[in-house]
Amino acid sequence: MTLRKLDGKTLAEMFLQGAHHLKSNSQMIDALNVFPVPDGDTGTNMNLSMSSGAEEVKKVEEDHAGKVSQALAKGLLMGARGNSGVILSQLFRGFSKALEDKESITTKDFATALQGGVTTAYKAVMKPVEGTILTVAREAGEASAELAEKEEDFLPFIEGVVDAARTSLKGTPELLPVLKEVGVVDSGGQGLLTIYEGLLANLKGEELPEQSSTISMGDMVNAEHHKLAQDFMNTEDIEFGYCTEFMVKFEEDKLAETPYDEEAFRQTLSEHGDSLLVVSDEDLIKVHIHAEYPGNAMNLGQQYGSLINMKIENMREQHTSIVGEKKNTKPREKAEYGIVTVAMGEGIKKLFESLGASVVIQGGQTMNPSTQDISDAIVEAHANHVLILPNNKNITMAAEQAAELADVKAAVIPSKTIPQGMSALLGFNPEADISTNKEEMSSLMKHVKSGQITYAVRDTQIDGLSIEKGHFMGIFEGKISSAQKDKLETSKALLKEMIDEEEDEIVTVITGEKVDEQEIEALEAYLEEHFEDIEVEIHNGGQPIYSFIFSVE
Repeated sequence: MTLRKLDGKTLAEMFLQGAHHLKSNSQMIDALNVFPVPDGDTGTNMNLSMSSGAEEVKKVEEDHAGKVSQALAKGLLMGARGNSGVILSQLFRGFSKALEDKESITTKDFATALQGGVTTAYKAVMKPVEGTILTVAREAGEASAELAEKEEDFLPFIEGVVDAARTSLKGTPELLPVLKEVGVVDSGGQGLLTIYEGLLANLKGEELPEQSSTISMGDMVNAEHHKLAQDFMNTEDIEFGYCTEFMVKFEEDKLAETPYDEEAFRQTLSEHGDSLLVVSDEDLIKVHIHAEYPGNAMNLGQQYGSLINMKIENMREQHTSIVGEKKNTKPREKAEYGIVTVAMGEGIKKLFESLGASVVIQGGQTMNPSTQDISDAIVEAHANHVLILPNNKNITMAAEQAAELADVKAAVIPSKTIPQGMSALLGFNPEADISTNKEEMSSLMKHVKSGQITYAVRDTQIDGLSIEKGHFMGIFEGKISSAQKDKLETSKALLKEMIDEEEDEIVTVITGEKVDEQEIEALEAYLEEHFEDIEVEIHNGGQPIYSFIFSVE
């Protein structure tokens, strides 16, 4: 059977199968991580991101390929976790832009969309690295353009795209030496191929998701959408207070006077609120909008016919009821500055709070917060200006994305480690503007050295080191510098490499959740004996993954 066009319903099913296939293989993709640290990383991050996109796809009521693509892109954007998740969201953001006006699509449309995604994703990355997910996306996109010129049937077309992605993935170790050294392909590229394989499986009728996992096309608005952000906002922060739904039954005399244009109507309504949804057919328009003045929105609809099925709900009252606030609670004034940071461990959370952090998101290795998580924290900070310290390079892109989406001025201090984040916080000046604070705080990070002690989750060989599963590793500025069976000996070796007695003055030790008092005392004795002029501070961080986090400055 030849399939020359994809409608919205078919495309939605393909996306859902792609997400399902990625979820089924996420642990396999995790195993491709180059560093043998116990980090959920690529497979987990891409799965959580794609799952967020899939949930939005399930909410689409229209059989419209463009709207399905937009829903996927929206969900991916807000659920993006880690660099791999953010890049994936950008790939489908560009993809959706190319299809936004198309009810159904051809192979040429699909190829154009793939290439649009590549362009958007490359622009989002400051320094694109070949041999990664970007390469796989680009080469598959280039192949799709050639395939579309000669192939109108989607089944062989998608088969060709999958083959091109698979070939590109196999070539990633030749482009990125560290992949070749470890003997793996790029994990992000594998994740993207896995999604593409899911699209193909759907077209072939293989391993389709259960029908119960989809949402009926007849349901206009999911009632749960009002509950998503209740715990992360205050009632007074609701800008548009009324959830408004109505339908307009077309009348010929009114249409003769005011012809109906869905996009123009949607654009006009958008000036009156948010959470806007406009769907229309030959008989009716249905509108959902959060508005401050519902009557104005309804008056606009009444230009085209008579109003039916009207419903208005006061969301401020709903929110007050949900969070248990009293109606007479006075609005909380916004602070001038708020600081959002990311950390794992109750002790580290308290350290950041003592240094002035407004909101500490629980996250880091194995649990990268999403764009939505960081956006929620920005709202919770309740300030006119917000500074964000991700403290992990795999969270920086999601933080940048959240800063761009924020309704207040927000800036990211690109801290890669807990010590960098703490050092940056010491440079915060509440009297300075946000750009000056970003510059000064970012500059301070350069004066601190960071190290961690963790354990290997598998045997590997990297940078000339042979590492056995279960052995401890010393990581200095992101690079594995030593690996030994004994935790304390590994820690001593790392500290010896990190400390320069002629230049350094302070060593801060942050202990993890599985470190006992005897180990702490032994490490403290080693530092006092071998570095007698260095001041030593020890804090109980309670963090998982890392037995010790070292800061040297």
